[in-house]
Amino acid sequence: MKAVRLTLICHALTHAQKTGRFALADDPVLGDAPLLKAVPDGVQVLSAPELRARETAAWLAPEVRIETALADCDMGHWQGVALKQLQREQSEALAWWQVDVDAAPHGGESFAALHKRVAQWLEAFDTPGDWWAVTHPMVMRAAMVEVLGSSLGAYQRIDVPPCSRLELSRTEVWRMRLGPA
Repeated sequence: MKAVRLTLICHALTHAQKTGRFALADDPVLGDAPLLKAVPDGVQVLSAPELRARETAAWLAPEVRIETALADCDMGHWQGVALKQLQREQSEALAWWQVDVDAAPHGGESFAALHKRVAQWLEAFDTPGDWWAVTHPMVMRAAMVEVLGSSLGAYQRIDVPPCSRLELSRTEVWRMRLGPA
């Protein structure tokens, strides 16, 4: 089996991230992404369908393929809602969601469901070559938990800042690679 090299890239900073609210699908990124450079020759680029991911991917390459499996976690009726508002108005539901990976009090997708979607996508992703994929913090957390074989509860202990990268490679099994500073 030929090697697959997949670099997951978190979309650039959004107003939702800056203000502490769950994002909407059409939230744009803020300004430029100075930490991002164009893809090297031969690298194919995928993007989650949300605007913030597509805008970030456009800084990387002129041709980008949309991959629905990279979509952000569906936060149901919490989309667009500030965390502080949820703490005031739905504190029990928020607390439940934060400790139970199967919980979906927002009516959307639980972390367990997101993890299953990402795990299935990674398992099926077997096209050799170099790939970059622009996605979201929750998707990157799910990928890390999957590759490490960690408990799903570990996702809450992983910070994924805007424009961060996660390098994965696969011949027989997925591996994570730490790069130089």
